Amino acid sequence: MILSMTGFGKSVAEIEGKKLNIEIRTLNSKQLDLNIRMCRLLKDKEVDIRSIVTRELQRGKVDVAIYFDNKEDATNISINKALLEKYFNELKSISAEIKNDFPTDYFSLASRMPDVLATGDEILADEHWHNLLKSFDDALKQVNTFRKEEGKILGNDIKQRVNLILKHLESIAPFEKERIEIIKTRLHKDLEEFVNKENIDANRFEQELIYYIDKIDITEEKIRLQKHCNYFIDTMKQPEANGRKLGFITQEMGREINTIGSKANDADIQKIVVQMKDELEKIKEQLLNIL
Repeated sequence: MILSMTGFGKSVAEIEGKKLNIEIRTLNSKQLDLNIRMCRLLKDKEVDIRSIVTRELQRGKVDVAIYFDNKEDATNISINKALLEKYFNELKSISAEIKNDFPTDYFSLASRMPDVLATGDEILADEHWHNLLKSFDDALKQVNTFRKEEGKILGNDIKQRVNLILKHLESIAPFEKERIEIIKTRLHKDLEEFVNKENIDANRFEQELIYYIDKIDITEEKIRLQKHCNYFIDTMKQPEANGRKLGFITQEMGREINTIGSKANDADIQKIVVQMKDELEKIKEQLLNIL
């Protein structure tokens, strides 16, 4: 099955009458690159959330955001007045000692010092955690649905390009037959230019010709390329995601295409090889977004 690494899902969980928004966005990446931003209420649940995302999404650049609406902020913020005053006095005293003549907003500096702003230690009840998990699962399902739908589009495009490579491969056959006769005629003509016709050993010439033609024969490469293409399409039909495996198969396809091009010794065949390379590069580009 072809699954895209691009996806999006969104859901809302109700916690004590307040709306907790859940958004999940995914893009392509070689590994799982997970970034989670969430409210302080869930800071103890990050490991659980990471485990769920890793299991469900497997790979890709994943951004998870879990937050309350601004008007429904669930955190209780308080100011440590004694600590704020201590920071303020210390900063002012140090500034006087070093004879700092520049205007300084000591209050602003002190308010940003550690532990001046404190939040209440809220604990997420089990009931609310289960509600959150249900909503989180809904968002993940939306992501996977998105991935499947886009995967179908990508899969159809990739399959068409593989079939084009097979079609180009078939079109080599007539040029391949002509190539042998052209090579034979050219070698015989070149030999006659440098050696008297009477001194040419016909049997030796045929042996050398067979040896040379065998070296530039592309039959095996054509067979292997066809098998790789068929294997690629079969792998696309498998139920599990096989993006990496498909990438490895394209490497093998590329090797055979390159070998055909290097052995071709024929302008028409090399033009076809260029067309196959072009389709293969487009397949590789699409595979970058396949799970």
